[in-house]
This record gives sequence, structure tokens and C-alpha cells, in this order.
Amino acid sequence: MAHSPGKTSKYADFENLRAQAIALRRQGMSLRQIRDHLKVHNNDLLNRLVHGEPAPEWTKRPNAKDDLREQARELRRQGWTYDQIEAALGCSRSSVSLWVRDLPKPERKRSPEEAAAIARKGWEERLRVRDEERRRIKDEAKRTVGPLSERELFLVGVGLYWAEGAKDKPYDRRENVTFVNSDPGMITTFLAWLDLLGVERERLRFTVMIHETADVPGAERYWSELVGADRSAFYKTSLKKHNPKTVRRNTGDTYRGCLVIKVLKSADLYRRIEGSWYGIVEAAPEADQLNRT
Repeated sequence: MAHSPGKTSKYADFENLRAQAIALRRQGMSLRQIRDHLKVHNNDLLNRLVHGEPAPEWTKRPNAKDDLREQARELRRQGWTYDQIEAALGCSRSSVSLWVRDLPKPERKRSPEEAAAIARKGWEERLRVRDEERRRIKDEAKRTVGPLSERELFLVGVGLYWAEGAKDKPYDRRENVTFVNSDPGMITTFLAWLDLLGVERERLRFTVMIHETADVPGAERYWSELVGADRSAFYKTSLKKHNPKTVRRNTGDTYRGCLVIKVLKSADLYRRIEGSWYGIVEAAPEADQLNRT
């Protein structure tokens, strides 16, 4: 029986989408990335498109239980009790019993000092596992971002400025663009956003704000190199006076104070930012409703 034109077109579209999805899968993309690339938001259809194609290795989460089981068995071989293993690994007693019940029971009791040393070692191992899990989650999240489109960078920059930049008040008109932050990543992202908007670097002026007891010359060199600007583009550094009654926590080699970025002749740019931000505010509830349907 011949297919009707509608069915033929639908089948052809599916096969075409499947071919694209398989090609993207073999390039190493996750389901989320394929979904965004092909604009396919139906999970059932998405799974059918990549059926039979294995997921990339980087998307596979390691089996944490296997790792904990091996750690529990190793600790039991070292003479740890169920209570010690349970406390060190954060597992249930039933899991510990299941994993190590075939191993011999410890023959001797340790001194309090030995027990404390073992517990400390177990806690350090637990912290190491936690740190690895934190890094894994962050790395996975970083990979899922991928390249930013110009529109995405624009929206990120608007939100970034409205969170950290100077804003106009009805009682204090300041329609100029001024951004302050201590995070180098925030600074470089903000500068990339200004580049996207066509703001010439010659219109930028910088000010370092830092505690007077810190390494002021080092901080000035650091910020100058980060933004790629000559010292002539920097205003005089603003020093915060030391209060002997307070204990400073912002110390060490990584403390470089804050950097202020001011855009000259930026009233129109400020108005564009403010208008764009309120456009995001109005559109956000509608986007949330679309995600729920």
C-alpha cells in the first residue's frame, strides 16, 4: 500500500532527524546538547532518535557504590570495625555488613591513639572523595555550557551588570556604566560583553580598590595585565584604611582587592542595559510557563 503524502513526509523528517542525531551523538554530544542543537524537546522522540547509539564516556557517571565498597573492604582488611567504617565512609551499617561480611573479623583492639589515627585517615579519605565529586560535578556542568551565541552572551552580560553594576536611582540620577568586582572571571566576561556591544577600549577607565596593608603594587600589576590596559588608563588606586580592631580575612597571595570599570560617555549604554534588563524580567515568567507545559 502506498503511503499518503503526509505520512511519507513525517517518516522522512524522522529519518533525517535520526541521521543528524546519530551524527551528533558520534561526535560526543550529550542528549541535552543534541536536544538544543536539533530543537527537539520531546524526550521520548529524542530517545528514539539516538536509539542504539552508546552515550559518550564523559556523560557516564561512575558508580560511587563500587568505589565505596572497595574502600570499605580495604578498611576492614586493616582491622577497622563496622562502626569505624560506617563513620568514615558515611555508609549505612547494613551496606558495610554486606560488603565485608566475607572478610575475617579483626583479631585485636587498637589503642585510642591508633584508633584516632585510623579515624583521621578515614575522614581525610572521605574529604578526598567529596572533593573529587565536587570537581566532577563542576567539570560536567562546565562541559554542558559549550560555546555561547552572541545573544546568550548579551543576556548574560545584562544580568551580570544588573547584579554587580552601578544603577540609576530616581533620587540620584547616575546614568553611567560602572562595574565593580573582585572575581577575575566576572571582569573578563564583562569586558567580552562590552566588546560585543562595540564599546571601544579607549572609553574604559579602571580603578583598583584594595586594603592598604595588602600588596598594592602587585595588585595593580595583576589587574593591568588581566584587562590588557596601560597604567595610563587607571585612576589613582583607592586604599581602604586598616582598622586595628578587626581581623582581616581577605589576605594571602590571591587577594588583589576589587577592580572598578567605568565606561566614559555611557548614558545611552546604561539606558540600553536597563531596558534590556526589564525586558528579561517581563519575559521570564512566560519562559517558566513554557517549561512547565
